[in-house]
Amino acid sequence: NLQRSGSFKIRGAVNAVLSLSDNKANNGVVTVSSGNHGTALSLAAKIRGINATVVLPKNALPYKRKLIENLGAKIVECEARVESREKTLLEVQDTTGATVIHPYNDYQIMSGQGTVALEFLEQKPDLDMVLVPIGGGGLISGIAVTVSEIAPKINVVGTEPALADDARQSIAKKKLIPSNYPDTVADGLRTSLGAKTYPIILKYVKDIITAPEQNILPTMNLLTKTLKDNIEPSSAVPLAALIEHKHMFKDKKVGIIISGGNYPLVY
Repeated sequence: NLQRSGSFKIRGAVNAVLSLSDNKANNGVVTVSSGNHGTALSLAAKIRGINATVVLPKNALPYKRKLIENLGAKIVECEARVESREKTLLEVQDTTGATVIHPYNDYQIMSGQGTVALEFLEQKPDLDMVLVPIGGGGLISGIAVTVSEIAPKINVVGTEPALADDARQSIAKKKLIPSNYPDTVADGLRTSLGAKTYPIILKYVKDIITAPEQNILPTMNLLTKTLKDNIEPSSAVPLAALIEHKHMFKDKKVGIIISGGNYPLVY
């Protein structure tokens, strides 16, 4: 949440944008995002000096919309439904020739997000578990693969809002279960897993637990007041899930990923 753009998303966005050939970058980049990836991609494009277009659902938070606008990206609105998001994205790509940088279903994005684990474990290598929020799965995929390589004894556990537990269902049923437009305050975790993130999560993530919806905002406020830092609802889900399932973590050393802070301060 202390990264430029206010979330972990800048790691993957910069990795993806700077990895593009000049030919692919010439017509700019385009993505679909509920906010944080759009902000990160807008900044990454600005760093490289290319255009960015963000397909933004109409129900995106005004606060996040403003961040994208302030970075000079073009916003194209769409309905919140998955079909509308993907359809609008392809229309923009077809019209502009821009390169699509998917918010999570992209290996360059996942690789960038995996640097979170590298830095975390450099500072705190003696953990038993790491709790990570799950939306589309890019962050936890990058972290889980990294942890499996450098600290395989550490278990990576995913966390979701109870109202948006499509990843938990997908792992339990061994098939990709789409998100059903959940009405959760954790706006960054409303998306479904991707075709590329799902098999990685299935292979490398130890477990997925959920947080009750009514506990997310109180946990966010607790973190904000305790850390004196800006925390968004999606970032509060790992701690809210830990509190709900505290019996799982008795006598364990647990690391929690605070993934973003793009939310008006609450004191």
